[in-house]
Amino acid sequence: MLKKTLNRLRIKARIRSTISGSAKRPRLAVFRSNTSIYAQLIDDTTGTTLVGTSSMKIAKGTKSEQAIAVGTEIATKAKELKIKDVVFDRGGFLYHGRVKALADAARKGGLKF
Repeated sequence: MLKKTLNRLRIKARIRSTISGSAKRPRLAVFRSNTSIYAQLIDDTTGTTLVGTSSMKIAKGTKSEQAIAVGTEIATKAKELKIKDVVFDRGGFLYHGRVKALADAARKGGLKF
């Protein structure tokens, strides 16, 4: 593996040692690839994914615009499940660019973290 990927996984493990999601306050996990961005609401007590979405369905716009669309979509899906509070897990990625755009859009959609 590349050193950059190993560093990200090390940071991810450090983050995951301190945060975890529950049924009342699930973990909003973000994964960013070169082409897409993914978001999931995860209940770590049972190990289940409550809801997830990605930018694979969104073909138009820049990557940042797609991240904003994913953030608003995950917020609306969480609202349907009556979830307001979440724990944000950036997955070892820097809180910058697409990850920040997704988080801001999720906050604007009604999620609190």
